[in-house]
Amino acid sequence: MELNEIRKKLKKELDKCRYEHTKGVMYTAGCLAMAHEYSIEQAMLAGLLHDCAKCIPNDEKIKMCEKNDILITPVEYESPYLLHAKLGAYLAETEYDVKSPQILHAIKVHTTGEPDMSPLDKIIYIADYIEPGRDKAPNLSYVRKLAFQDLDACMAEILRDTLKYLSSRGGSVDPMTKMTYDYYEQYLIDKNL
Repeated sequence: MELNEIRKKLKKELDKCRYEHTKGVMYTAGCLAMAHEYSIEQAMLAGLLHDCAKCIPNDEKIKMCEKNDILITPVEYESPYLLHAKLGAYLAETEYDVKSPQILHAIKVHTTGEPDMSPLDKIIYIADYIEPGRDKAPNLSYVRKLAFQDLDACMAEILRDTLKYLSSRGGSVDPMTKMTYDYYEQYLIDKNL
């Protein structure tokens, strides 16, 4: 399926606000791919589809994951909105005919991250955080600048801010987010030795 076809289909599937965010992530991912010498086409496609399951009601997300043997962790049962990443990867493959394992994986990990992410994984994770419609995160102008200089340092910065935000809200934190933060913090320490 072509990018324009997917955009038309997504426009019907997502609410207006989510669709605007999705376009922002798609274009931001393309820009980051240019800056870091990665495939612009892959980055834009992953960015376009990263939230394709976001507007599905949470109880429906759980049912769809169970029906399609998509593993649900205890934290995901508690916070089913997290499932949009895993379910989105499934839908990207089955509904939008995406066959690239790199794109599917980037969609799957764009919410919690994971240690040792690929360049595309990091591009989508970061683009989701810094796209032009985002304005609530702390240090956003610094993080946006850093994104075009050092993806790994940017990951550590975003994850630090994310964990700080989640702990201030008192909600549960997906263990994968904490593991990802620990990985990138250690990566930066080792890199600067």
